[in-house]
Amino acid sequence: MDANPVLAEVVRGNWVENRHRGAFVVMDADGQIIASAGDIERPVFPRSAIKSMQALAMFDRHAIEKFHQTSEELALACASHHGEDAHVAGVSQFLDRMGLSVADLECGAHMPTNGAAREAVRVSGQGPSALHNNCSGKHAGMLSVALAMGVPTMDYVSREHDVQRAVRASVEAVIGESLTEDRCGTDGCSIPTWAAPLRAWALGFARMSSGKGLDAGHAAAATALFDAATSHPHLVAGTGHFDSVVMEAFGGRVMQKVGADGVQCGAIRDKGWGYALKCDDGHIAASQAMIAGVLLKYADPDAGQKAVLERFARQEVKSVRKAVIGELRAVV
Repeated sequence: MDANPVLAEVVRGNWVENRHRGAFVVMDADGQIIASAGDIERPVFPRSAIKSMQALAMFDRHAIEKFHQTSEELALACASHHGEDAHVAGVSQFLDRMGLSVADLECGAHMPTNGAAREAVRVSGQGPSALHNNCSGKHAGMLSVALAMGVPTMDYVSREHDVQRAVRASVEAVIGESLTEDRCGTDGCSIPTWAAPLRAWALGFARMSSGKGLDAGHAAAATALFDAATSHPHLVAGTGHFDSVVMEAFGGRVMQKVGADGVQCGAIRDKGWGYALKCDDGHIAASQAMIAGVLLKYADPDAGQKAVLERFARQEVKSVRKAVIGELRAVV
């Protein structure tokens, strides 16, 4: 198999120091490829990039009808949040309304991603809880699915639990492919993650963006989730993060979501296009540069949006003394 092309590189001084290979595809809901590079047929784990697809189970299993989640709670269900006050409070409120608590979350605890929030937890002396886990909003959504289905909440992260079966079915419905046991792993937050060709993830986002290829229920649910995420970009990630900054800049035109180990997925909503990208070595900053380069070329950014994307497409490399000594740049 041929190696994927170099899509980003690090330059130190006047010399290329690192090269990051990857693949990406931009496509419409009919499966027509707008642009691509590299092997888009190779199955990849999408990780957290498809939280909006996983959140469709809340609609499929009538959790929305039972709990009437707010748009903020829908955004948190799609989020890899940074553990800031708004994130922790939002997930806590979501759990309270369902009669649950942090003890019901099975995602595990880690320190907040945001530096100020991390320092606040340290100073408190109490340590982080599962509410600070970047996936706690998604897990609250999955708990709502369990309650709506009338099944036990305990062990809802298990591959064989009814909740994960429902999530799997929702994802399969939008990507149009089966998620098979021979390509399955466990994500960092303990739920199953399923590998599928890169193009399948792009097609799923195109379908969610346009509604084409989906039944009326899934189309409406996808619109609600994308509207929630793009209306509350801070809740989807956090202060200064690529996802939040890009979605805020595009004012609803772009749905953007990172996944661990160099995955980037989303949709250019006004075009009805979906996209998916994987940086082969899992380098997150390199993957951000790559997808910023893709969006610069295909999302028709205005001057302000272009300035935001260029900041990530060409990221400064600094010394300990804060002198600029190189850059990480897209080569899309």
